[in-house]
Amino acid sequence: MNDSSASVSASAGTHTVDGPPEERVRKLLGLFGAPDACAAELLCDRHPTDAVAFTVVEKDLTATDLTYGDLRRDSARFAAALADLGVGPGDAVATLMAKSADLVVALLGIWRRGAVHVPLFTAFAPSAIALRLGASAAKAVVVDVDQLGKLAPGEDMPADRPWVTVVAGGAPEGTEPSFGELLSRYSGDEPEGRPVATGADAPLVLLFTSGTTGAPKGVPVPVRALASFQAYLEFGLDVREDDVFWNAADPGWAYGLYYAILGPLAAGRRSLLLHAGFDPALTWQVMKAFGVTNFAAAPTVYRSLLAAPGPVPGGVRLRRASSAGEPLTPEVVAWSEQALGVAVRDHYGQTEHGMVVAAAWADAVQTPVPPGSMGRPLPGWSAEVLYEERDEPAPPGTLGRVALSVPDSPLLWFTGYAGAPEKTAERFTADGRWYLTGDAGLRDENGSFFFSSRDDDVIIMAGYRIGPFDVESVLVQHELVLEAAVIGVPDTLRGEVLEAFVVLRPGTPADDALVVELQQLVKRKFAAHAYPRAVHFTDRLPKTPSGKTQRFLLRRERARTTDRTPANETPADRTSTAPTASTASTASTRETN
Repeated sequence: MNDSSASVSASAGTHTVDGPPEERVRKLLGLFGAPDACAAELLCDRHPTDAVAFTVVEKDLTATDLTYGDLRRDSARFAAALADLGVGPGDAVATLMAKSADLVVALLGIWRRGAVHVPLFTAFAPSAIALRLGASAAKAVVVDVDQLGKLAPGEDMPADRPWVTVVAGGAPEGTEPSFGELLSRYSGDEPEGRPVATGADAPLVLLFTSGTTGAPKGVPVPVRALASFQAYLEFGLDVREDDVFWNAADPGWAYGLYYAILGPLAAGRRSLLLHAGFDPALTWQVMKAFGVTNFAAAPTVYRSLLAAPGPVPGGVRLRRASSAGEPLTPEVVAWSEQALGVAVRDHYGQTEHGMVVAAAWADAVQTPVPPGSMGRPLPGWSAEVLYEERDEPAPPGTLGRVALSVPDSPLLWFTGYAGAPEKTAERFTADGRWYLTGDAGLRDENGSFFFSSRDDDVIIMAGYRIGPFDVESVLVQHELVLEAAVIGVPDTLRGEVLEAFVVLRPGTPADDALVVELQQLVKRKFAAHAYPRAVHFTDRLPKTPSGKTQRFLLRRERARTTDRTPANETPADRTSTAPTASTASTASTRETN
């Protein structure tokens, strides 16, 4: 690793997609789809050893260049350490880590060993972490020292843990091995550190996604999915050799892992990793100091930059700006053109397949973008809007179900959830012809897609997909709560925020103190970012005859309430009352930022 000044000189030359896009897709599928495919070779060893893979930027703008030679050496050492810890090919290894050099080394060490990476978002509470560790049968966990407390035995974390804990970024508090010390035990490529060739269909990652019912589902991401990730980097984002590329998304989630880590490694493109939390002022500083030309982030980041006080720093001008996670709002698009020098473009995808529809940037596929459109299917993908009532394409302008054509999407890699055949069946039509995204939208006569809603009630807050069931299952753990339903409501900054409708045990007073207890419970037991900004107490929840909660009725009734201040504009200590669902007789709420 070499220290880097506060200026990144981009690689020499430029890159554009050569030849027909379909031919490029075939080449990528041939490269990453080989029966003897080796992840470490594809992501690291085949690239020049002196080429910079990542520039890791600290909060004070100091930076370190991480070359492919550095990654090959250190990941081989960690792979050898994993072998000594009893981790073999196919075993799961989790990471609970922020963006850092240690994270990249750990990931490549996992893949060099032929093991499977399980990402854990650093905002998760112990119960969410324990669920994913148990479901994946993780053999080891690499954890930043400031996250170590979440793995301590307690109400949600078992005392007899079957995994080995490796502590990075500081000294362990107990007998856990240190990540740095493990690397120092080895020199060169030990036999155990030689890369394992698992083949294209072997899982590279097991990433959990949440829906509206049931536990989070594990999405196995095979090695051959790298073809899709690199294709999006080239076609959708148009990352060229002379770009300074920065994807600000967190690698604990799909967009960050796929396109801030895996895509750049597959393509051999240098990118930035900011080893710090999000802050608008710091984001501007990084863009200016490092000369960022190609930027990708969730809409929340752009909205936060728009809302930040003061002018845009001089010298910040982007060649490309892209967004994913939720639809863009018109004011963000208009602002970005003036502030960033380019109008940010919307892109669409899911954990199960990555990005599939985009207002793409590459010259070979770039087309005019109608206002509000998320673009057209990327090369290697075929999308349609199906009728609501039957599995056939609907005419242009018809609101229906967004679906992917399985036989016409060679880059489609998702075949099913881990150990959940019934959930897998819900994603495909009976004949296997269509993959159903669960999202509603429409397509115009020119082939541009427009997002409408999420049929499965998933809430997207600041680019993060949150399953209502995850939050509801925590709320009902409170001894005074009988039932709970969670919905997303519009928010000017975050896109959506969570609000909860709660049925209490008879005789329980609905007061502000209980609201705070419920919010804190969600923070402790699920995730700090996913607590309900408002809690509505109601006598009962609207349900179907079969007993399923009808969240759409709650959203409809909530939308009718026009006398409420938006959640992100309400003082933390404000209490108000408002009607909830039509079944409610009383309501008491408390809104917090």
